[in-house]
Amino acid sequence: MIEDVGSAAPALCRLQLAVELRDLRIASGLTASEVAKRLVVSPSKINRLEAGENGVVEPADVMALCEIYEAPAEQRATLIGYATVTKTKRDWWQERAYAPVILPGFKAYLGQEAIASALHNYESEYVPGLLQTEPYVRALHRRAHEGLSREEIDRLVTVRMTRQEVLHRDSSPLRLTAIINEAVLRRRVGSPEVMRAQLEHIAETASSLPNVRVQVVPFEFGEHPGMNGSFTILQFTERDPFLPIVYLENLSDAWVVRKRADVDRYEEAFTDLQAFAPGHPESLSMIKKAIKEF
Repeated sequence: MIEDVGSAAPALCRLQLAVELRDLRIASGLTASEVAKRLVVSPSKINRLEAGENGVVEPADVMALCEIYEAPAEQRATLIGYATVTKTKRDWWQERAYAPVILPGFKAYLGQEAIASALHNYESEYVPGLLQTEPYVRALHRRAHEGLSREEIDRLVTVRMTRQEVLHRDSSPLRLTAIINEAVLRRRVGSPEVMRAQLEHIAETASSLPNVRVQVVPFEFGEHPGMNGSFTILQFTERDPFLPIVYLENLSDAWVVRKRADVDRYEEAFTDLQAFAPGHPESLSMIKKAIKEF
């Protein structure tokens, strides 16, 4: 439960609301379809509410659900308070200016990245987003998203740079463990100067921030547990009622994986990669060696 609802971030209120509404429904013995029939809405609306995927939650909907679930008066007031926050405050990624460049699946992910305690990321092709420099981001988007206007690229850059604030939070900064393929160090994105500055940024960040750890998978190690592609795992603190999730994306879509069996497979793959790749000091040495080659 959130102690100070009025000052809480909408993302946290939305996810806390999702968990408590799901718990209430399960305790009532009702399925999502049964609840949807009573409210005369689609089952997908109930599912989205319980997944925390709705940017705004209507207090009236929460009030109606609390009636169905026969929630205690105090809990009803709290849940309606959560919904009110989602109506009256906006997370930065909910701003209308970003709508054209943020896919719905990525928007759902951003809401959870903002409150996660740890992020485990394996990248095979490019520098992890939370470690990218602005010139690198611009070069990447100019090539990977040809046809975007200058304004759209500016918005994508702003999204990427703003996301990185989670690494510098005053209270409980996000713990990032990034594992990258050696190809990321060798593949030039932008000019040699851009690439050199990018690698220097990784080395500096990983050396100066105790909450950031980087490992590199060398070519010489051959086949490895990450060869099926890049992925990101978000984890939450023990006091938060949220299970880990996996985020995946491709050229046309982005989506969040919640199914426990699938998340377990990705967590096992990441653990194997951590054991497979050289440690943090050795990997930093590889990065510093690559810097000299640009």
